[in-house]
Amino acid sequence: MKKAAGAAALALLATACGAGTPEAAPTSTGGTFTYAIPADPGVLDPATGVLSVTNTVLSIAYDTLVRAGEDGGIVPGLAEKWDVKPDAVTFTLRKDVTCSDGSPVTPEDVAGTINHIADPDTKSPVYGVFVPVGMKAEAGDGTVTLSTPEPFGFILESARSIFIVCGKGVEDRSLLARGTSGSGPYVLSEAAPGDHYTFKVRRDYAWGSSGTGADLPEQVVLKVVPNEQTAANLLVAGTLNGAQFLGPDRARMESTPGIGQIVTPVGNGQFFYHQGDGRPGADPVVRKALTQALNLTELGGIASGGTGRPATGLVVEPRACPGDTVTGHVPAFDEAAAAAALDAAGWKPGPDGIRVKDGERLSLRLLYATTRGPGVQAAAEYMAAAWKKAGAEVKLNGVLDTKLSESLNVTQDWDAVWLPITVTLPSQLVGFLSGPAAPKGANFAHLDNDRYTELVTEANGTPGEEGCALWGQAESALFESADLVPVVGNTTLIATKNAAFRMAGGLFDPSSFRLTQGG
Repeated sequence: MKKAAGAAALALLATACGAGTPEAAPTSTGGTFTYAIPADPGVLDPATGVLSVTNTVLSIAYDTLVRAGEDGGIVPGLAEKWDVKPDAVTFTLRKDVTCSDGSPVTPEDVAGTINHIADPDTKSPVYGVFVPVGMKAEAGDGTVTLSTPEPFGFILESARSIFIVCGKGVEDRSLLARGTSGSGPYVLSEAAPGDHYTFKVRRDYAWGSSGTGADLPEQVVLKVVPNEQTAANLLVAGTLNGAQFLGPDRARMESTPGIGQIVTPVGNGQFFYHQGDGRPGADPVVRKALTQALNLTELGGIASGGTGRPATGLVVEPRACPGDTVTGHVPAFDEAAAAAALDAAGWKPGPDGIRVKDGERLSLRLLYATTRGPGVQAAAEYMAAAWKKAGAEVKLNGVLDTKLSESLNVTQDWDAVWLPITVTLPSQLVGFLSGPAAPKGANFAHLDNDRYTELVTEANGTPGEEGCALWGQAESALFESADLVPVVGNTTLIATKNAAFRMAGGLFDPSSFRLTQGG
């Protein structure tokens, strides 16, 4: 498994699933659609895009071979049809697709995109996440075949997450740091990092699922607005056409007249224990006791601001494998049992109440992203208080999203981390939850769950319902050993004004952008 330099960025990998509803009939194809993004997307090369905000931005300019439909099913994208085998899928490409520089999109472009990510020299953090390990691509006459060394149950579904690079960007990847070279309906015309990204429409775009370039706004501006209160003010004033709300301003948007509302699931709020040598979390007794010391229902309400739902699995909806893998598999809240377990494991309370074993204090550094809103900050404080009551010394370490990956993978100075990883396929998690540990691999928490590894190995080659049952058992095995603890199923509000659009899995369907009355 390749090292994922941005493993923590998967906290935002999928920001929304759902469909927007027009507030009124579209008025014209001119004008500017403006949307708030919570952070700067960084480098825009699709081979490095693990931040959800990066992939949200990329979805405006790039197409994928297939897309997720509104019901979660697979619908055509660059490919008009496909033939699936257990270890390969052959896509027949549309013949009318062109890149933003006017060149045709070829099977060689598609194969080159996949093989570039899979090349060890690329060191792509999306290898093993979006592109399965060992996948290779071969161009044919109007077709491209993706194959894996062994049968892979999600070989078709994985293609919906791979942005295809074409045109000049194929030969010169340096153009992609602050530019785009894709076949999507918009092309990046201005990049002002930390402030805004402006895209200009391609009027020749004719292969969208929801319309052509002739139907779309002239420009799309993605404005970097880290503060949700600021985004709310801009939306009410009409400066923005859309923004996402996870914090307290969500209630304000829900009660403001003239604001369109899309409530969507966005995966779990959850935390991990660092299981590296010498860490308290290396001991399963300690992990389970610390989990039992937390009232996860109260914690979930705090983290989500009361807008969450019970967590039911690791993968964002709509899922390829539906079902509840959480209920009955997470150590239940029991303060007395937690204290007894720590006592039995040799962690005895010291004079100041902090537990000590072999001269070492039970000390935890709790890592979280400060940019995830006041709910996460409050959740971290709640966890610290509960663990202190259980006899642990807790130091809170709040960092920016952009520093979270460095803290997890490089300095590794943490013992527990609030990290809501949200992906679209369970196979995309394997490299983060098993295999080589950071910094040599993507396994940032140093997890080593034999049962999980055994089940996902079997599940990878088992398609259909039987494979889904194995994936579900694998997730439950993680929860039972408190390798990670799902706390709450988060939802988000995408608020709109004078515009309509659709999103799925955190990605825009940019062909659906419409300005409505007043836009």
